[in-house]
Amino acid sequence: MRNSLKSWVLGGVAALALSTVALPALAQTKTLKFVSWQKDERGVGDWWASVIKEFETKNPGVKVEWTKVERGAYADTMTTLFAGGKPPEIVHLASFEFQKFADQGWLEDLSPYIKSSGLNLDGWAGQSSCQWKGKPVCIMMLYFGNIFAYNEEMLKKEGIAPPTNWAEYVAAARKLTKDTNGDGIPDQFGTGHETKGGGGQYLSELMNYTLDAGGRWTDNNGKVTINTPQMIEGLARWKEVVKNSLTPRDLTAGETRQMFADGRIAMKLDGPWLYPIILRGKAKDQIKIAAPPFNPPLGGSSNILGMASEIPADTKKLVWDFIAIATSDKFQTDYATLAASTPPSPRAKTDGAKAATPHFDLLVQTAQAASKAGVDRIPKGLEIQYNEFAKMIMEESQRMIIQDLDPKAVAATMQAKAEAIQKQ
Repeated sequence: MRNSLKSWVLGGVAALALSTVALPALAQTKTLKFVSWQKDERGVGDWWASVIKEFETKNPGVKVEWTKVERGAYADTMTTLFAGGKPPEIVHLASFEFQKFADQGWLEDLSPYIKSSGLNLDGWAGQSSCQWKGKPVCIMMLYFGNIFAYNEEMLKKEGIAPPTNWAEYVAAARKLTKDTNGDGIPDQFGTGHETKGGGGQYLSELMNYTLDAGGRWTDNNGKVTINTPQMIEGLARWKEVVKNSLTPRDLTAGETRQMFADGRIAMKLDGPWLYPIILRGKAKDQIKIAAPPFNPPLGGSSNILGMASEIPADTKKLVWDFIAIATSDKFQTDYATLAASTPPSPRAKTDGAKAATPHFDLLVQTAQAASKAGVDRIPKGLEIQYNEFAKMIMEESQRMIIQDLDPKAVAATMQAKAEAIQKQ
């Protein structure tokens, strides 16, 4: 009995000792929140998954909670999280929306981390856009130029050569938009644009046409320049494409991309992220890629990576480790291959990307063309008010289409409202 009691006591002491030792390990378990609209995107989503895997391998006991929020609701969702004091520690934002967050003091100044880690950002594409009040509050993750993809089989069937300008493009779009099943509703479209969702993406789609017409939202000094003949022409082109249903309507960007990849849309102007989607589509063998028929091409900064400012110092170190992995030469090289996009790092090796992405040199050329023309999706002088500005442009454009308004009158309305927004 005494031996049994002794064994029981010793066993209990041992168990208590083991549980005591285990407590610190449990206490070390940590979760970093990472919210992104790119989680399910083929190519770039795969790349983010690889960064997370590497981070978790390097930091045992630390997990990344990766959550998707749709692009249309993204800015509002992130604003709510930050304003409520519960921001994601790892901050992923579109390059046209981070300014509002930075102006609120919600993004950490990355200067000390860049300096201590020795991260060389010389020649890093688009990085100058991450400066806010003289401080780097983010790292640019992509500067892009649009490509033009088209279904060669669909064009050949109609005797259409790949368009090289607006007139050829819109003529082809008209001819390629069809009701193929006889129900009186078009189910094959000449082109494809997102017309459902947030103002930022809507604005980007619209800019394909305003840029080619020679229009800009603001000039180099930040003065609003919407009520001009060039912008009126660009708005008229957009109206023609959308009102005449040359594009499917009320679909997200992801849905239009998939329709194109599956052979239900004939032509698509989009960024480099389109290619991985094409490769998994039903019409992948019919699709060719060329330079856009518009000049200059839409392009500019795309998305940024940063850290929330109001989090503990030890958490900030972990977030920087995540950023350091994403910006490393290895993962920037992988980005070129997995995401089929031009990595911002000048040190990234692109030989593998060129083998996997035959049009990789074209991606570089269109990005350079957009950069040379000073194209960006963020109008100078409206950086902080961008979300409100983009929403206004979307609403007025939709009103133009639904109510069949004159683009000249719409441009005047946009001009007045943009000036009012700018003064807020």
